[in-house]
Amino acid sequence: MTGIEVRPGTDAGAIAGAVTAALRTIDANIDTYGDRYPADTTAGDRYPLRPPDAGQPLGGNVGWTTSFWPGMLWLAHDLTGDDRYRRAALSHVDSFADRVRDGVDLGTHDLGFLYTLSCVTAATRAGDRRARDAALAAAGHLTTRVLAAAGIIQAWGDLGDPRQRGRTIIDSLMNTPLLYWAGHVSGDERYPAIALRHTVQLREHILRPDGTTFHTFYWDPETGAPLRGETEQGHADDSCWARGQAWAVYGFTLNHRYTGDPSFLAAARTCADYLLAHLPADHVPYWDLVFTDGSGQERDSSAAAIAACGLAELAGSVADPALAETYREAAARILRSLVAGYATGGHPGALIRHGVYDKPKGIGVDEGTLWGDYFYLEALTRAAVPDWTGPW
Repeated sequence: MTGIEVRPGTDAGAIAGAVTAALRTIDANIDTYGDRYPADTTAGDRYPLRPPDAGQPLGGNVGWTTSFWPGMLWLAHDLTGDDRYRRAALSHVDSFADRVRDGVDLGTHDLGFLYTLSCVTAATRAGDRRARDAALAAAGHLTTRVLAAAGIIQAWGDLGDPRQRGRTIIDSLMNTPLLYWAGHVSGDERYPAIALRHTVQLREHILRPDGTTFHTFYWDPETGAPLRGETEQGHADDSCWARGQAWAVYGFTLNHRYTGDPSFLAAARTCADYLLAHLPADHVPYWDLVFTDGSGQERDSSAAAIAACGLAELAGSVADPALAETYREAAARILRSLVAGYATGGHPGALIRHGVYDKPKGIGVDEGTLWGDYFYLEALTRAAVPDWTGPW
């Protein structure tokens, strides 16, 4: 079971009310954005259209977060069975197929995020052939980012960029499902082999002995030697960026599911236990886990939403029933807090407030975020739909 436990009575009513409110927001956003794409973060609860970039117009399909919008539409369909959400989600396939065909902003490991939610889901749930072909093309492009000596998928930028060469980030654990899917549908064992080796390298080097994670880590691209860990969006190189820790819980668990490697499940548990031990009183972390109640720092509701989903997935993966219940109840506590204190209540724009994109650079601080909204809605779906099957 990978759902989030709902207690009879109060919990069930709160979840039902939160789903209704979230769907009101989705409906309003369909009217506002249609086939266009909102920006990464809100300005006053509302998402402006995505700025023009990479030769794309206002609201164009560029950047790493665009798939969270069709991802939410698929979740709305899962919650309601209403075919208008399915049609709205499928309307984005052409844009993603065009993007990979035309080579628009593909210099990122986040092709996994982009094409799992937009095209793998459309292919598996609707049999959409163009979506399948686009997702396979994206997976093929992702393999070109592999640095063979290091066994890692380079995170960002041109492979010759000296600042980015040899670097990967904790988020990449969520991009490997695209490769496992591609291997399954194509029969090409190269795809899962790349994902497996990449995850092993992160387990060995991006996960620190104390159970925390680096945001980003460098390897020598020629020899494959591990070099150093850093952060881009955390407080310091030796602190623990909250969203990264949440990605680790979910990502290591997913990689265990695909491979059966027990060390990945152990890594997920290690990350989960550290995260849970460093949550504040309301169970929604500050943007870096070094901060606690009274610090005056901002929360990151998106980290909480990711963690709720990851903990629920982890609960469904561990063999010990008592341990599974511990993780499932932790996921439920986080979701209850998001519903009670962070949800917008059905207003157009964001589903939840108080997220942080990049505090060190002052980007998207104390705003709604597309990924936070997606994972909040995924957490609600896990709680509301028994035996739900996710896109990952």
